[in-house]
Amino acid sequence: MAVKFLPFLFFLFVSSATACDRCVHQSKVAYFSSASALQSGACGYGDLAIGFNGGRLAAAIPSFYKQGAGCGACYQIRCKDSTLCSKEGTTVIVTDLNTNNQTDFVISSRAFMAMANKGKAKDVLKLGIAEVEYKRVPCDYKSKNLAIRVEESSRKPNYLAISFLYQGGQTEIVAVDVAQVGSSSWNFMSQNHGAIWDTSRVPTGALQFRFVVTAGYDGKWNWAKSVLPADWKNGVIYDTGLQITDIAQEACSPCDDGNWKLH
Repeated sequence: MAVKFLPFLFFLFVSSATACDRCVHQSKVAYFSSASALQSGACGYGDLAIGFNGGRLAAAIPSFYKQGAGCGACYQIRCKDSTLCSKEGTTVIVTDLNTNNQTDFVISSRAFMAMANKGKAKDVLKLGIAEVEYKRVPCDYKSKNLAIRVEESSRKPNYLAISFLYQGGQTEIVAVDVAQVGSSSWNFMSQNHGAIWDTSRVPTGALQFRFVVTAGYDGKWNWAKSVLPADWKNGVIYDTGLQITDIAQEACSPCDDGNWKLH
């Protein structure tokens, strides 16, 4: 169930005169020689990260990391050297924070090579740092619903930490509440770090969640009515039954002209 959420998110509004679904940016990207560096990234996905998007992962600068709200965002990146790189480029998922001020992203070597034309992957890798253009794009997990993982740091019944997985669309989760199933007494959760939300006010019994995602020019409540069973366990991933497909608008110039096509 989705409920429009208007009054508390005025900071999300974007002028329709400058709003884009896709803002095109120019910068550079480098790569990690080992995907394990991104696997243990600031978003807190841990071992699950390596299985995201075929291992095409990225660490993003603070303005895209957004203190963790940008975790799980998808970007399409292509390098500007047309002799080495394809027009389509590749798509990456943010799993870490990039503190290197020379590049907007540091991506996995698998993602870096995926920008290449056929037979040019090793040549692209030799660049080390590539001139690129990129844009945010919707994440598409096909048949997967948004899921909630109970983090290993949770301590029932006094502390619950969760992360959201398979967040579709082009959105950010900016608020999370939890309540016992059937109750209207909601407790807010705090963003601990990265994609991790937590609370020390854990309701008893089975748990439901509601959360705000950026959507259009404001935000929208989504309600997952029954997610965690009463005997929820650490490390287990639970299906919310929801799919997120919303597109948040950005303020920028120029907008994407539609020439890019995903693989």
